[in-house]
Amino acid sequence: MVGLTELINGNNPVTLSKRIIRMKLTAIIENGENGWLVGQIEEIPAVISQGKSIEELKGNLVDALYLYLDTQKELTDQEYAGKSIIREELILA
Repeated sequence: MVGLTELINGNNPVTLSKRIIRMKLTAIIENGENGWLVGQIEEIPAVISQGKSIEELKGNLVDALYLYLDTQKELTDQEYAGKSIIREELILA
């Protein structure tokens, strides 16, 4: 997994993650089994992870979010391959 430090420093091998996306999201956290914390991103429920501490869990959720976004981008690219489309950049402030 890619950590937040790698994202900031641009050492991330994941394509979409080369762009720093600034947005405020909410982590829903609950106690899991064997001392683990389990969480998901409220605004994007498909993004789920775990960690031994809240900080570790939050970092793992960030990693999971970037992997999720990259996977969705790859699937979308496959869906539109060979089609005439327009791509417009959206900026989240």
